Amino acid sequence: MAIFYNNRCIMCGEYTNQAEREYSLNMFYAPICNRGCQNKARTLTEKSTPQAIRLYSALIRRGVPAELEKFDGHKHIDIAIPEVKINIEVDGQHHNYNAKQAFTDILRTTHSFNKGYYTIRIPNSILENIQDIEDTADAITHIANQADYNNRKSYY
Repeated sequence: MAIFYNNRCIMCGEYTNQAEREYSLNMFYAPICNRGCQNKARTLTEKSTPQAIRLYSALIRRGVPAELEKFDGHKHIDIAIPEVKINIEVDGQHHNYNAKQAFTDILRTTHSFNKGYYTIRIPNSILENIQDIEDTADAITHIANQADYNNRKSYY
């Protein structure tokens, strides 16, 4: 699958110039203008892993109304899609090998579930190459569309 970026900022929708686009594709993996959006993106991405940023950008390119580092009143979610009550956690290997971390993850998932949110956990390792990122974003887009089927919204 080829990836085509348009010339619009994924945050505000304004057109980006070539320098803005090249810089932001290198830094944020998506076109972001320099009209305040890059500063906002820098603040958001300081807390995020490169894998989470790449997946977030892929979802935004598909029109999914995702939010990076969304605070839910209890914890920060790596990527949230509030409109369809989906949280996405991008996890490193320690989430699988550390029993304390795994139990903490279950408690976090339970907290979200009690608020009506479904949590999808994605290992960092699956987001190491561009094709896997795109395939994962396609799958999440499909899930978001299915979750919002009753409202007849489509994000793809």
